[in-house]
This record gives sequence, structure tokens and C-alpha cells, in this order.
Amino acid sequence: MSECPRLYYDPDCGFCRWTLAWILRWDRRRRLLPVPIERLEDLDSWHFERGGRRWSGGRAFAPLVEELPGGRVLAPLARRLEWLLIPGYRWVAEHRSGLSKLVPASSKRRADLVLKSRSALVLARNE
Repeated sequence: MSECPRLYYDPDCGFCRWTLAWILRWDRRRRLLPVPIERLEDLDSWHFERGGRRWSGGRAFAPLVEELPGGRVLAPLARRLEWLLIPGYRWVAEHRSGLSKLVPASSKRRADLVLKSRSALVLARNE
């Protein structure tokens, strides 16, 4: 089986994990593989990889959305709105610790379960 598209995220950021869990719920085909970021220099933003290409921050929205149900319709819009998504993403990234405080602990725990089960499912499918 071909390699799954990967979505790299900050595992120490509750807001990041919570947001990623919502994206994984949207991914009903269960194609996306969530991968915790391990290198400090990569923690400045999330990253999406597919087919040997990598997009980061606000530029990752359009290629990511292409992988999701209904995304082929939304991806062109995301590309046209990159001028807004890039600084919008940057603002969220710079305020993620404050945003994490707004996410209830129970929501973070549920998000962690979604991430754990998805990682195991996708990895088992690719073995």
C-alpha cells in the first residue's frame, strides 16, 4: 500500500491535539497519519506531507483539505485564501498556549484517544 499522507503536530500543545482530532474525524477514509513533531526546529508550525512534498503553516491547508471528504471542492478556495490563512495560522500558532487553556481537559483526553487509535490503525494497515 502506498504511504499515507502525514500531518505533523506539536504533541505538547493541547489545542493542536484537539484541532487535529477534529481533522481526523473529518477524514472518514482514515488515510491521514498523525505524527508528533520530534525536532525542535519543526515546532514553529504544523506540517503536511504527501507524495514526497511538504507544506507548512497556512500553506498546508489546501493540500490537506484535498485529502478530506468534499475537500476537492474546498481546496481551490483555500488556495485563493492563502493570503489570509498564512497570517491567520501564524496568529493561532503564536497564541496556542493561551488557546489550549480554553480547551477542556476532557476534550483533550478524547482528542488523545482519537490520535492514538488513528496512529495504530494506519500503521497496522501499512504493515
